[in-house]
Amino acid sequence: MDMRPLKHFLALADTLHFGRASEACHVSPSTLSRSIRQLEESLGVRLFERDNRHVTLTRQGHQFHDYARDALEEWERLRQSMMSEAQALTGEISIYCSVTASYSFLYDLLSEFRTRHPGIELKLHTGDPAQSMPRVLAGNEDMAITLRPRRLPEALAFKSLTRSPLVFIAPREPQSWIPASPEASRPEQWRDVPMILSESGLSREVSDTWFRALGLKPRIYAQVSGHEAIVSMVSLGFGVGVVPGIVLEASPLAERVRVLPVKPELPHYDVGLCVLNRRLKSPLIHALWAEVEEHG
Repeated sequence: MDMRPLKHFLALADTLHFGRASEACHVSPSTLSRSIRQLEESLGVRLFERDNRHVTLTRQGHQFHDYARDALEEWERLRQSMMSEAQALTGEISIYCSVTASYSFLYDLLSEFRTRHPGIELKLHTGDPAQSMPRVLAGNEDMAITLRPRRLPEALAFKSLTRSPLVFIAPREPQSWIPASPEASRPEQWRDVPMILSESGLSREVSDTWFRALGLKPRIYAQVSGHEAIVSMVSLGFGVGVVPGIVLEASPLAERVRVLPVKPELPHYDVGLCVLNRRLKSPLIHALWAEVEEHG
């Protein structure tokens, strides 16, 4: 069976851009356009509205999206189940994580897995860690290395890889606005401190909670996506940031910043692998999930 039209449809539905979708599918834009047109002709409806500038899903396109996703998952599950009885697993798994996570966890996570399952192709996508779970929930990624949220969505399974603290970091060079005694934090010490915080995600939620407990609204100098950028901005002397300890340890700029011994301390959190519960029925996904279980 040729499932490529469904893959082409899902790629275009996720990106709403013929160029990016064709690149993701490794086909030319004209081939992708022809595949979508043939799919629409076989269904007798338009799945996309498109002009020279925009691509949007029609109402029928939204309906077909759920079918296409479920059909591909069922086909892959059946194919792998039948193949596993006769030969090694083959196929692909997409993993999303931050740049730091890619070199902090992937080698230990995947080195033996690649040896055991050489026929499985692993596709790595990196970006803002705040997008990890939304991308898995939307079906854009099979798995993600991410922070465990305070409330884990019921649709997700989560397996911890390590624990790490959140820390306040300041420039190595003295600055007048750096709190003189952060171990005894008071509102007046932090009122004029320029803060560099994540736009969203768990670290931002924890930071906002910490400042509320202090009875203070932080003075935001910059809101950025990605913790690595926070370390860079702090090292340049733009303000005080909040980052996970594992990000700081892996940063090439770690020697240009210092950790503030802030009290009360920010909580530790779990870093782990998340996946949709229903995707664990896939032999490929289950194989990698079991590998993580073996390594604890």
